[in-house]
Amino acid sequence: MTTAEQAQAAEQAQPGQVARAEMVREIYLAGIAGRKPKLSTDLTTLEDAARAVMEPRAHAYVAGDAGTGTTGSANREAFEQWRLLPRMWKGVSERDLSVSLLGQHLDVPVLLAPVAAQTVAHPEGELASVRGAAEVGVPFVLSSFSSHSMEDVAKEAGSQPRWYQLYWPNDPEVAESLVRRVSAAGYTAIVVTVDNPTFGYRPSDLDAAYIPFVHGQGIANFTSDPAFQAGLPADGGAMAAVGHWAKISSNPTLTWDDLPRLRQWTDLPLLIKGVQHPDDARRALAAGADGVVVSNHGGRQLDGGVAALDALPAVRAAVGPGVPVLMDSGVRTGTDVVKALALGADAVLYGRPYVYGLALDGQAGVEHVLRCLLADLDLAMTLTGCPSIADITRELLAPRGPLTI
Repeated sequence: MTTAEQAQAAEQAQPGQVARAEMVREIYLAGIAGRKPKLSTDLTTLEDAARAVMEPRAHAYVAGDAGTGTTGSANREAFEQWRLLPRMWKGVSERDLSVSLLGQHLDVPVLLAPVAAQTVAHPEGELASVRGAAEVGVPFVLSSFSSHSMEDVAKEAGSQPRWYQLYWPNDPEVAESLVRRVSAAGYTAIVVTVDNPTFGYRPSDLDAAYIPFVHGQGIANFTSDPAFQAGLPADGGAMAAVGHWAKISSNPTLTWDDLPRLRQWTDLPLLIKGVQHPDDARRALAAGADGVVVSNHGGRQLDGGVAALDALPAVRAAVGPGVPVLMDSGVRTGTDVVKALALGADAVLYGRPYVYGLALDGQAGVEHVLRCLLADLDLAMTLTGCPSIADITRELLAPRGPLTI
């Protein structure tokens, strides 16, 4: 079968049955003509590659961690503590990567994580990212602090599922207006971030005296909002909008008792993102959430925090098997995805690497990163004997060190 025939067959395959690993064969066949991938297929190298093309302070903003970086390092170290234990001759000629979450069919157990102010990486920002995600079949989660409005991003997403991440502002009218716009724009779930009631202590940003929002990047959902606009002075310019955003954008007064108020504004499924303690997962569900995302904000908020992967099994045990549990922070490769699923996640959110791809090659860079990630995941399922996501269980993992059965 030629490369073109393989691509056509993939397009005609049923959702969840696309042979993602065919990307590997296509690369090798293209090598006959001397063609190589424009970007590395080693997704862990893209941070350094992006450094060469991004403005230094912008790269520092995307790559930076809180404090000494110990939480960010712990996120990666947690994945290294587990080894995959493959099983052979399981009949995996076809793999089904699809999952069902919140009553929605997703072709893959990966969503693009909400990353703020993406125009620091590329002029098109979230517009290029959501197009790339849609092209590959990966759902997109839009940050409240995006550089393009939720409506403009929705236009680029097509029919691909899209979710909205909410930073709950301290102005009730703006908060309600944002939430109601989410439904009107066709987003199908809201991810409420709770681990960012204030800025983290990030030396990389502080040393550069830089954060994109005060330069007008990443506040488009606010400047396009009628309730936000109503609070601006009549003669105010761009700086007035920035100042008003800075005044209302965070809300450290929130408690679990506030969540039912959000439920009054929307019927969309609600996921609470930033959960690390099992008791918080229980409280989120008791307050009306439909699921949780185990996350430490990629290590960007609290230095010295627990690794998200280390917290995942306890959270899963606390909420039981039927509650949607997602995970982010530290995920870089397809085998990382397998480990997260084996430890209790239903899906993962994937962040920084796709932003590095965006910086390096716009929409095409995002597509490249996602195709590599999914090819790695598809191959890992084949090599570990898992024909479907449901087959990825704890029995697939062994702790680092001598094997004991």
